[in-house]
Amino acid sequence: MLLVKILYNQINGDCMKLIVKKEALLLDYLYENLDMPKKRVKQYLTHGSIFINNSKILKYDYKLYPGMTIIIDTNAKNKKTLPFEIIYEDEHIIVINKPSGLLTIATNKEKEKTLYHIVREYLKASKPSQKIFIVHRLDKDTSGIIIFAKDEKTKNMLQEKWNDYVLLREYTAVVYGRLKKKEDHIEENLLETKTNFVYVAKNKTGKKAITNYKVLKEKENYSLLKVNIETGRKNQIRVALSNLKHPIVGDKKYGFKDDKFTRLYLHANRLKIYYPYLKKEILFETAIPNEFKTLMK
Repeated sequence: MLLVKILYNQINGDCMKLIVKKEALLLDYLYENLDMPKKRVKQYLTHGSIFINNSKILKYDYKLYPGMTIIIDTNAKNKKTLPFEIIYEDEHIIVINKPSGLLTIATNKEKEKTLYHIVREYLKASKPSQKIFIVHRLDKDTSGIIIFAKDEKTKNMLQEKWNDYVLLREYTAVVYGRLKKKEDHIEENLLETKTNFVYVAKNKTGKKAITNYKVLKEKENYSLLKVNIETGRKNQIRVALSNLKHPIVGDKKYGFKDDKFTRLYLHANRLKIYYPYLKKEILFETAIPNEFKTLMK
């Protein structure tokens, strides 16, 4: 097995990086530390160009703590850099650590500001004819590992045998409360409404979803979980944990409308696949977001 931990430093003239030195509100901190008009600072926030610890942040009053990393994507066009981590790249694929709050691919409402669009523009900056193809997706609010193919042959090859090639899909989540079972195997059948809300079917109809979790750490009101999925159903982790009455922190769709949190505390941090070009197993891995660690201190 090949363990991939290739980290690219993507900070130059198209991106600005700040390490937070003191506790403050985001907009106030940016005003104090950036030599630019206040109007432009607000535009970066409004347009989704500011990322904190790999999560897209839109709130002016987002609470900052020392050690947090702020990345400002100052150029959305003709990109030669990315405002987030490239985990691995070769001639066939590029593997990205997707921020929370960013769609993987366009919908009827969101056409341009998607992970697909940003990565495509980044690749086209060095090779104008370059195309990219979706291999799999994450929810908009989930951060973590996503693979794009650089050619249609690779996309088809990976997608057609995706369930055979994928050997591990591991997530880290923070949920409300303490679970009675510290480790469990959950099998459910999921259905989806016309409004895209996924729920557990009371009979055997729907799509089978298999979710496994293990409690890693607990504090008074929260639990940190390791979650592995054996199926890739839409929203399946969010639904499974919500159905246990322990929804994921920040999950306004399946949990609580808690204004203290600006992101979903669900991160796809490990993905192991068989990579046919190398004829080896590859483990792609990312760090657990700092805000998860901060909440669980």
